[in-house]
Amino acid sequence: MLSEEDLQAVLGELRRLRTRVPQLTGALAAGVDGLVVAHDTPGVDAEGVAALTAAALGVAVRLADTTGNGGFRELLVRGEYGYLATYAAGRTAVLTLLAQDRVNVGRLHLEGRRAGSQIGKLLDAAEETARAAPPVTRTTPARTRTTRGPRTTASEAHTTTDS
Repeated sequence: MLSEEDLQAVLGELRRLRTRVPQLTGALAAGVDGLVVAHDTPGVDAEGVAALTAAALGVAVRLADTTGNGGFRELLVRGEYGYLATYAAGRTAVLTLLAQDRVNVGRLHLEGRRAGSQIGKLLDAAEETARAAPPVTRTTPARTRTTRGPRTTASEAHTTTDS
């Protein structure tokens, strides 16, 4: 689980990235499982993009492995109206950027790689911290059992109104 401080650090990095590359229309960090970690994607379904990114990542990893090109580093998709770029962000996350078609792709890669590396460091450190923390143990009181008397049937039960 990501602490509020770590989440704000990732969100800050996403916002700084959007400032450095004004043609970005969105940025999100997600786990390789397709779950959103943090996003700055106005007007875009971040959960849907993260899930589709995970699917595309699976294909990209397999393609890179099959062709002998090593581990996944980045994926670039060019559409009619813009770009979608995904970068590795540490061991268990990716950074996905949405950009207008007029973006300088070299600048997109430069800034995307830097931000992916920074976000990866933040998320990897948070994961290590969570792993190093002692497990939370719940101290529940011991359950005691009370002895009950024999059950009575409705005909044997007497109330204060019965004589």
